[in-house]
Amino acid sequence: MKTGPAKASPVKQVANRALAAKAGAQSAAAGRAVPTKPVADRDSDIYLRRLGERVRMLRNQRGMSRKALAKQAKISERYLAQMESGLGNCSIVLLRRIARAIGLPVTQLVQDGEEPTLDLVLLTQFLERLPAPALAQARELLMQTFSEPSEDTRRKRIALIGLRGGGKSTLGALLADHLKVPFIELDREIERRSGASLSEIFEMFGQETFRRAEREALDEVLREHPHFVIATSGSIVTEPGTLELLLSSCFTVWVKAEPQDHMKRVMAQGDMRPMAHSARAMEDLISILKSREPLYAKAEASLLTTGKTPEQNLNELLRVIALPSRQREPASAG
Repeated sequence: MKTGPAKASPVKQVANRALAAKAGAQSAAAGRAVPTKPVADRDSDIYLRRLGERVRMLRNQRGMSRKALAKQAKISERYLAQMESGLGNCSIVLLRRIARAIGLPVTQLVQDGEEPTLDLVLLTQFLERLPAPALAQARELLMQTFSEPSEDTRRKRIALIGLRGGGKSTLGALLADHLKVPFIELDREIERRSGASLSEIFEMFGQETFRRAEREALDEVLREHPHFVIATSGSIVTEPGTLELLLSSCFTVWVKAEPQDHMKRVMAQGDMRPMAHSARAMEDLISILKSREPLYAKAEASLLTTGKTPEQNLNELLRVIALPSRQREPASAG
């Protein structure tokens, strides 16, 4: 007696139907174009990615770890990591949409303090239309017309900027002794005025308080000393207002060295902090230096100290500060 094929169990029948449905869906999907995001969503993604890149760049300039910034900002490190990778909170995008709808840049919408004057707004709009070379020329013209210290006064106020370990303190002391003017280390002035060490200021009050103390210390130096040589902190260039004051009030020199020399000199001073995470210490130093190079390059001159004795560096610095501005080579980020 013939028998037909064995009938599948109810459970197997259900499984077979599910597999068939999945295969049909995959086949149909293969024939369809993958849906693309709306233009507004793609624009938001680009904005969030750029915002994240800017946050990461500014953090690197200040030499802050992600953990340190998260602690100071009182946000989770995970949230900060998401923001830096371009996955910021949607409320940022909504804020940007509101600013665009009003017709303002988002920076103006969220700025602290009073509303800028109309003249400042118009001047900003005008400057934003200028190409980079013309902007540099416009800044020079404004400084020549409105800068309070004369060129002669500025040339008697020598400010050394650059990453820590470049040789600012050694070179600054030698130069001040040669010129018979006071030598000032701005970090020591901050400690003297606040009655606390830099590490205590950062630990107890954070980056914002330190930046304010740094600006106040610089203001005091400019008021009380007509002539001086000053060695600044490596991160002073990251505060735009303080950097502008330094550039307009002093003759600035970028004192720089090769990354290996920066690391060696800091450790030779007895500071072993760079070796706390030695596997990444050099990588972090190079990252900080790269992010600050365009800021250091605003100095009127630069001096590479690697491979030279302090006396050789002093002689070169004396030659640089003696040259009229038109004969001096500008500081280079390279």
